[in-house]
Amino acid sequence: GIIIGVASVVIMVSVVQGQNKKQMEYLEAMGDNKISVYAYQRYETSGSVSGLLYEYCLGMQDLVVGVTPQIEVWQEITIKYGAKTFNTQNWDDWEKRISLKLGSDQFGVCNNYTLGGGRELSFLDIEKTNQVCVLGGGAKTLLFDFVDPVGETIFINNQPFLVVGWYEPTGVEGMSDMDNVVLLPYTFNRTLNNNEQIRQYVVKARSASATTLAIAKLKAFLGGFITEDNGFYDVSSNNNWADQMQQQSLMQSLVLGAIAGISLLVGGIGIMNIMLVTVTERTREIGIRKAIGAERKSIIVQFLIEAAVICGIGGIIGIGLGCMGSLIAGKFLLQGMILWPSMVITVGAFTFSVVLGVLFGLYPAIKASSLQPVDALRAE
Repeated sequence: GIIIGVASVVIMVSVVQGQNKKQMEYLEAMGDNKISVYAYQRYETSGSVSGLLYEYCLGMQDLVVGVTPQIEVWQEITIKYGAKTFNTQNWDDWEKRISLKLGSDQFGVCNNYTLGGGRELSFLDIEKTNQVCVLGGGAKTLLFDFVDPVGETIFINNQPFLVVGWYEPTGVEGMSDMDNVVLLPYTFNRTLNNNEQIRQYVVKARSASATTLAIAKLKAFLGGFITEDNGFYDVSSNNNWADQMQQQSLMQSLVLGAIAGISLLVGGIGIMNIMLVTVTERTREIGIRKAIGAERKSIIVQFLIEAAVICGIGGIIGIGLGCMGSLIAGKFLLQGMILWPSMVITVGAFTFSVVLGVLFGLYPAIKASSLQPVDALRAE
């Protein structure tokens, strides 16, 4: 019972922590202090949301680094280079699916991409709808392998686009969709996206404190011309998501740890029963010890040490099995992630198992110490 209980606690808590780490890596790759804005108007009476938001963010340069529309083209698009052809609707092979993104000259900084070569989109590229593109690290590898793509031409729906730059891979395992991107000026929204109204934007703040203030200002600004009658808006930050994930992870760890702890409780009750049987079987031994002068506390300590040692050995074996189980769980449940229990979990599980042994061994120990020598010596 102790072995299974400790192993269960270690594995369950480790999996939750590993899952949380995976989610935090994804958020970190997306970028800290990143504000997501969703806004649209049914009737644009005071100008487009894109233009108004861009101008407003320009006036908040003390708080904001950049702003960009965040558009993904969901239409079926073919992307070609030489003999290689990729399709944006290739959902069967996720690792080889390239997505087409539309953004501004500040797309890279807003989404935490690092330029690996060439340049970003420019303001003139956006204004003149130049047929240029920037490749994500994954798209660069899929199209060009290890060749520098800057200056090369790819074909998007048979239209030539000059590659002017490329981003370094984000390095988030299992998140190829962040790297397998081709970025075009957002003014191609008219031709490639059926001129759908732009509704999603990303604003990059300078710091965590600036993020909070920028969110408040953006909400007030959008609320000034978007009402329930003519549209909708929402402003949120991935900083908040990170905090929520941490809280959810803590709650999951506590709940799953408590569920696994039931096995420990069952194991402790089993040990108490075994120790009670042991007291009965060793009644004569206890009588002899007390008859030659053993104090009551000596009998209690003897039985408590035995119970603690049994639980301690069970705890050590359980930790070993828990470590093995965590590695297996990481491989199959978290995409090959090396999941190793933290020292806090292992030490805590071992300590809890020993304490459990002491607690459940206390009653048998007291019962043994209470035996009368004369009665104990008569026992067979």
